[in-house]
Amino acid sequence: MVVYLDVIWLLNVCFDALLLWLTALMLKRPIVWWRLLAGALIGSLLVVLLFTPFSAIAQHPLVKIAVSILIVLAAFGFKRPRYLLENMLAFYFATFAVGGGMLAVHYFFAHRLSVRQGMLLMHHPGAGDPVSWLFVVIGFPVLWLFSRRRVEEIREKKLRFEHIIEVKMVWDGEPLPLRGLIDSGNQLVDPLTKTPVMVVDQEKAKDVLPDELLACLSARMELAPPPEQWAHRLRLIPYRAVGSGPQMMVAVKPDCIMLLYENQWLEVKHGLVALSAEPLSADGEYDCIVHPKMVQTGRKLTAS
Repeated sequence: MVVYLDVIWLLNVCFDALLLWLTALMLKRPIVWWRLLAGALIGSLLVVLLFTPFSAIAQHPLVKIAVSILIVLAAFGFKRPRYLLENMLAFYFATFAVGGGMLAVHYFFAHRLSVRQGMLLMHHPGAGDPVSWLFVVIGFPVLWLFSRRRVEEIREKKLRFEHIIEVKMVWDGEPLPLRGLIDSGNQLVDPLTKTPVMVVDQEKAKDVLPDELLACLSARMELAPPPEQWAHRLRLIPYRAVGSGPQMMVAVKPDCIMLLYENQWLEVKHGLVALSAEPLSADGEYDCIVHPKMVQTGRKLTAS
């Protein structure tokens, strides 16, 4: 069997560079291409050593760890021990994610299986088989892109959840627990008093708001006259949606709004609530959109 060492070495360099690139994306590290290439070249030295009398040394776990440290140092530099450890763990994670994915796909499509002495064996092509190389060349970039997309989705979801807080809206003494998203894009305010407006999913508000008030909030004020007992709580809020002209919505002033922000309950005395007929979150991650001004002006509640 003929083994093309130059091809194996080149593929290893490319794969190590892609793994270091994925690591940089995961940790939001600056991407310096010549450093990534230097790290990939250091990693490829292990492949060369496997075909030399130093093969046993190159396969020792301590040598592999030492080479990993050199790869990470070359690619990202050294600032402090924790910085190095984070880079190494992320590099290992990227390697295991992509490499493990390739192994899983390979075994998934394996069809040449046999049982010998109670053991399940799989027959696969050797290192020089063109089919196996084709699988590696195509499978690695596909799994790399898949892993990168999953990492970006996890980061995006993490950022969203960092801005999701517990909310309590109180109406006539009855609290309504909600999960709110602090959204800087929410700039709804009462034009006269500059009171911030929180948008709540209409289905959630049904638990505490009366049906007559819900009908008033979900319709135009001129089409649905407000009930007299709540007229002093209602406000007309102008807004502009994407792709449409100026519109108006009706908001109501609850008894109070409370926010759990940074493990501290805040009371928002001056806040309005508007309803959204459409679900605010397709996945049900939050029930309302909190105006950032509510967090800024909320008064901390004491134990008393």
